[in-house]
Amino acid sequence: MTIAPERTAEAVKDPRELVSPEVFALLVEDIMRYDHVTRAYAERLIGQALVFLKAHAELIKAAATDPEAWVRIVPSVPVDEGWHAFLKRTKPYHEFGMTHAGTYLHHVPVVDADILSVAALERTVPILRATGYHVDMEFWEAGAGAGCCPPECSTIAD
Repeated sequence: MTIAPERTAEAVKDPRELVSPEVFALLVEDIMRYDHVTRAYAERLIGQALVFLKAHAELIKAAATDPEAWVRIVPSVPVDEGWHAFLKRTKPYHEFGMTHAGTYLHHVPVVDADILSVAALERTVPILRATGYHVDMEFWEAGAGAGCCPPECSTIAD
């Protein structure tokens, strides 16, 4: 008799759901063209950028009613590239922010000790997982580096 191990992995949502199929395809094509990567890699990268932006949006919404809810999260270097690709698609990027955060998601690049530390990425990953979307750890391990996101990178417009 064979005993199957109990499944403990929880189901997670696909980050492609966060944008239309057309927008996802445009972003993937942009990453493939400018970064010279495979389609599979570009799809995974854009997925992780979307998960990061969804987490930022949720933090912004929570902080609007409870300032203590704000936690600084940071993109890894590759995920930051995906964020930049989305920024270049201004209309869908604006719509994403309005839909998920109720505001435009600003990006103000800076590098500081917190961003360069492993602690910044370690703080980010559980918040990403809390969104319920798939977190691809290849993009979030300490070796992935840290992107250019400052404390005010995704703030409500002044």
